[in-house]
Amino acid sequence: MASVPKESNASRSSETSTPDSATSVRVEIFDQAYNLRGTDPDYIKQLAEYVDSKMRAVASQTTTVETIRLAVLAALNIADEYHMLLKNNDTPSSEYSKRAKTLALVLDEVLETHRRTG
Repeated sequence: MASVPKESNASRSSETSTPDSATSVRVEIFDQAYNLRGTDPDYIKQLAEYVDSKMRAVASQTTTVETIRLAVLAALNIADEYHMLLKNNDTPSSEYSKRAKTLALVLDEVLETHRRTG
């Protein structure tokens, strides 16, 4: 998905279809407008809103006013969230992993009982 910076006084978001089924979506992130292209305009808007909220959260907690520095700090926060999710979902001790193992054991017992009586 490519982005092209535009004027900051643009509307919050707008869409324009293109012939190759990709859609151009105009979004605003930290008071800067961008035209982003992709196949799911709503998803692009959600991503832009998420990045905007992260940048604003970083801005509220620091004295940094440089947009690039705020973007890098927001990117680091997002990367941290991503890696924590990966870590939590990939570890054998995760709640989902434990539940899946328990359900698999129960299913195996039911199937084994069914085979013996069936």
